[in-house]
Amino acid sequence: MSIPRRHFRDLPLEARRAVADKTGPIRAARTANGGMNSAVAVVLDTETGPLFVKGIPQDHPQAASQRREAAINPYLPRSCPWMYWHIETGGWILLGYEVIDGRHADYTPGSSDLPLVAAALNELQQVTAPTGIGIKHAEQRWADYCTPGSADLLAGDTLLHTDFAPDNILVDDRAHLIDWAWPTRGAAWIDPMMLALRLIEAGHSAADAVAFGRTFLSWATADPAGPQAFARANAEVWREIATADTSAWKQNMTRHATELAIHLQAT
Repeated sequence: MSIPRRHFRDLPLEARRAVADKTGPIRAARTANGGMNSAVAVVLDTETGPLFVKGIPQDHPQAASQRREAAINPYLPRSCPWMYWHIETGGWILLGYEVIDGRHADYTPGSSDLPLVAAALNELQQVTAPTGIGIKHAEQRWADYCTPGSADLLAGDTLLHTDFAPDNILVDDRAHLIDWAWPTRGAAWIDPMMLALRLIEAGHSAADAVAFGRTFLSWATADPAGPQAFARANAEVWREIATADTSAWKQNMTRHATELAIHLQAT
């Protein structure tokens, strides 16, 4: 569910002053486009340089997700933007990040962004999910959608991003993974599968998307039963989403997820 976007000037004075205490004088504030998980997403022009600030009201249902994103940031690879500070004041949760001056990733067939995205994901594939943070386990997160006895195939210790929508990848001279709303502990091959689904959305055939996904060692060496079980479960997730909201893109994602599941079952 997307959150209505607000401007920096809409924040309470207490919250704006708390940000200025961190940044120094603020010369200008530009509201950012894209993203669905923050009420405020703004690039601030300060005396020490640009800064990206995202935030959400403390009483919002997704507030826990924003706090989890702050807690997980120190464990992320360098391809992910660095968080400088996390403050809660004036009824708001606010996170201050380095600015990535990039564009959203292009996943279309033949795009030069694809090797950069693969490099960023390969870097993440080496990260073990931290303990002591409320991160869901994959076998729990998708349990209700798995066929009986198959959920445990999703278990693992890798830190997963799980949402490879193009808006969540910024590209300059490399690819950067942003917006950690859904971090998960699980089998490493789940993230390449999530990326493969988005490649199908961008126009790749299921066969080509799977071939790209299998360039990741985690998927190439996985017992095929695991990816098959996950593909079926993820197709069920999208069917449920598209039943609740019949918008065209969700219907299309359901079709793509089903196509991926059918292809994996046949290979």
